[in-house]
Amino acid sequence: MTRQQSMIDLLLKLAPNEGYTLSILNGVKFMRANRYIARMPVLYEPSIVVVLQGKKLGYLGDQVFQYDPQQFLVLSLPLPFESETIGTIEEPMLAISIRINLAVVAELVLSLDSGNSELGFPQLGMVSTALDDKLSDAILRLLEVLSSQQESEILGASIMREIYYRVLTGQQGAAIREVLMQQSHFSKIGKALKRIHSDFAGDLNVSALAEDANMSIAAFHAHFKALTATTPIQYLKTTRLHKARLHMLQDGMSASTASRKVGYESISQFSREFKRFFGRTPMDEVAEMKVSLIAMPSENSAKYVTVN
Repeated sequence: MTRQQSMIDLLLKLAPNEGYTLSILNGVKFMRANRYIARMPVLYEPSIVVVLQGKKLGYLGDQVFQYDPQQFLVLSLPLPFESETIGTIEEPMLAISIRINLAVVAELVLSLDSGNSELGFPQLGMVSTALDDKLSDAILRLLEVLSSQQESEILGASIMREIYYRVLTGQQGAAIREVLMQQSHFSKIGKALKRIHSDFAGDLNVSALAEDANMSIAAFHAHFKALTATTPIQYLKTTRLHKARLHMLQDGMSASTASRKVGYESISQFSREFKRFFGRTPMDEVAEMKVSLIAMPSENSAKYVTVN
């Protein structure tokens, strides 16, 4: 049996249902789609996404990123973009998502001889490149230990560390390293994104975000758009809409309650912007997401799967 088939077989057992399944390890989840899912807005946290079967396409600005069994995706910043999923009942789309732990990555970067690497400035916080044998082998071993509670607790952290190392020393390492370089524009925009995600319901504006980043408004706006393919205000609006949708899906909030929760004062404005962004009213979007089984499970309600 090939390594690829072994990974597929393991993931079919670890992700028996469509949608997201949380693994035993914090920050690792599985994705499965038994059918084609049309292009739709999504919001991913900084993560490594490896598709083992099927295909996903990411659309960020005018760029298209393909991630499939030959290509994997790294998001070094929390980015809202659009995703298209290609899968069938016979060959479902199967993927594993690994959240980037910057504390572990920072430790690894200090151990690496950065003088031997040319760290180019990343044009975007989202990149897809070829999946090599070493990283593929580490992913297989991670899936194997995730089938056992005991092995996950004992071996999981070390394999995750290896995966970070493989990515850091590969073509996509520059983007992640830039996040840790405190004086880089990449890092400054990263801090602004972190504030948006922690204080999205507050009274944020471009001036305050630019001041926090120690940049002029013009420079902040230019670098922000270069990395995220959108403006700061549009990014904030998109984040609020995604968070509101998540509240309605996971917490059962009404559109009115969710809109206030994420910082909207007017329910009519929220409804207009929600429909313009997602293409459906809040009620219709939540109903469609539930039918499609692609809503992100909450930490409290998700099932953790082990394979005996």
